[in-house]
Amino acid sequence: MSFNQNSPTTVSAGAMMTFNINKIRADFPILQTEVNGHPLVYLDNAASTQKPQVVIDSITKYYTEQNSNIHRGVHHLSELATKLYENARKTIAKFISADPKEIIYTRGATESINLVVSTYGRKFIGEGDEIIITEMEHHSNIVPWQMLCEEKGAKLRILRMNDNGEISIDNFKEMLNEKTKFVSIVHISNSLGTINPVKEMIDLTHEAGAVFLLDGAQSIQHVAVDVKALDCDFFVVSGHKLYGPTGIGFLYGKKEFLEAMPPYQGGGDMILSVNFEKTVFNEVPYKFEAGTPNIAGAVGLAEAIKYIDGIGIDKIAAYETELLDYATAVVADIPELRIIGTAANKTSVLSFVLSNVHPHDIGTFLNADGVAIRTGHHCTEPVMHKFKIPATSRASISFYNTKEEIDVFVASVKKVIKMFS
Repeated sequence: MSFNQNSPTTVSAGAMMTFNINKIRADFPILQTEVNGHPLVYLDNAASTQKPQVVIDSITKYYTEQNSNIHRGVHHLSELATKLYENARKTIAKFISADPKEIIYTRGATESINLVVSTYGRKFIGEGDEIIITEMEHHSNIVPWQMLCEEKGAKLRILRMNDNGEISIDNFKEMLNEKTKFVSIVHISNSLGTINPVKEMIDLTHEAGAVFLLDGAQSIQHVAVDVKALDCDFFVVSGHKLYGPTGIGFLYGKKEFLEAMPPYQGGGDMILSVNFEKTVFNEVPYKFEAGTPNIAGAVGLAEAIKYIDGIGIDKIAAYETELLDYATAVVADIPELRIIGTAANKTSVLSFVLSNVHPHDIGTFLNADGVAIRTGHHCTEPVMHKFKIPATSRASISFYNTKEEIDVFVASVKKVIKMFS
């Protein structure tokens, strides 16, 4: 079955006023790709999003016209690169309503969590203290805390979810106690699409006297995030899931926490003075940015944020919700298909299993039709254990996808079912 990438998409009146889907698709050159003789249908956005041409151009321009190391040079290129790097920090901060000094560049959400664990965790978490995470966390928000608990003699407590992939606020309240020192929760589940009630959880955490980290790797590209309104203490993001480059991301932290935390790594730029008797560390945020950073990545990430801002995150959210609702309704008519993750409040992710067909086989046969999905445990093995399955097939949606692409995906799934029946 073929798909015309330039065919108009049926969009609700409100969403159609929002943006021109054909124009948006034209902004992403990779969407013009053919796979096995079929137009690419890219539904693997939870793993990594594609990049608009403006992001690609900004990186090319940086390396061809602006490249230099930052902060310590007095020549033109160094001053230009420094300005670009710091302006990118301001762009990121504005996007989430933060102060630029509260933005730490990292390689992504995984490194951001590890930074908090290695600095705040090692300094402030002790024997007998409790850390709460949920059953739906990505491995990057499980393993570092397990390592810290083993080192410090702390206890990791798991907030379980129901069969729809939802967590209970009442259960969360019951878990909080005087021993709770830290809560680290995913905003939106990468394997289920569940949107957690994080504002209420943050408020309850603070009432208990604990600190809250919000994993925004799967949320910032789908919903508006205001860290001041949420009042989270830390917030982590991966740039490659936000239409930016790989190898770049950031950590937001309240300034008072960042100032109290020791450095993450030692080296150049994170110091004010070094001698063999004593080193004086730089101020926040530079205290956490040792060595030459990913300058081009920061430039590209800022350009991606400007692109998203130009469309409007609220408009993107409305359109993606429409696509997910359409996809969910269509696959509901397939008796052999079971959706994994049916939370009342969810976005952008359609994970499923087929009777008597392994997810890897599903992904392989869909690829023959040019359809890209993700198969496996999605770095959330405890989720698979909860639902007593080895893996799922996951179609994840972006605002550059269309209902026609959903139709191609569904038709390909039906071909797989027929083949294995």
